[in-house]
Amino acid sequence: MEKAKIIINTLKKNGYTAYFAGGWVRDYLLNHKSDDIDIATDAKPEVVEKLFSHTIPIGKAFGIILVIINDSKYEVATFREDFDYSSGRRPKKVSFTNAEIDALRRDFTINGMFYDPLENKILDYVNGKEDLNKKIIKAIGDANKRFLEDKLRMIRAIRLSSRFGFEIEGKTKKAIIKYASSLFPAVSIERVVQELTKMQQYKGFKDALLMMFEYGLL
Repeated sequence: MEKAKIIINTLKKNGYTAYFAGGWVRDYLLNHKSDDIDIATDAKPEVVEKLFSHTIPIGKAFGIILVIINDSKYEVATFREDFDYSSGRRPKKVSFTNAEIDALRRDFTINGMFYDPLENKILDYVNGKEDLNKKIIKAIGDANKRFLEDKLRMIRAIRLSSRFGFEIEGKTKKAIIKYASSLFPAVSIERVVQELTKMQQYKGFKDALLMMFEYGLL
């Protein structure tokens, strides 16, 4: 975490906004230790490359730069809005924006929060903390839209439910059932296997398989 804070501090000192983002924030609030820290910022990719000496442009078109600090690697992503998910997996176009709009493009409310490690402050534009307390998996905004954008999110919802023992919220569940039959070929078998492999380590794995069958994903 201390190395990741170096990135936050550097960006802030140069006049930019920067936060820990996504799954790390969720795990932090659940008191689950995680070293998988992603960083979101309003600094453009070119700026990130200039500010840090060791970087790899792993997804520069999408605003993602890998920053290496003392052999530790962190994805630094510019706040963005996504457009045209015609493939059912990735946007064809993005535009850079602010933290609130960036949060609204993410998958589930519990994954849509930001954390400022220098001020020990949570930024929550999507009521993620409330849903975390309720122990529910809920799509951000329109569940139908979220799953049409990225079909793999349907499997991910069940994986998160399996991992934390959370319920899948009603509209989110209905949307998964509605689009389950379109999972393939939008999502490769390999990506689904990756998600299932992650699920195997959870106590709720058998229940997750039953849920996938119930929802029409198997």
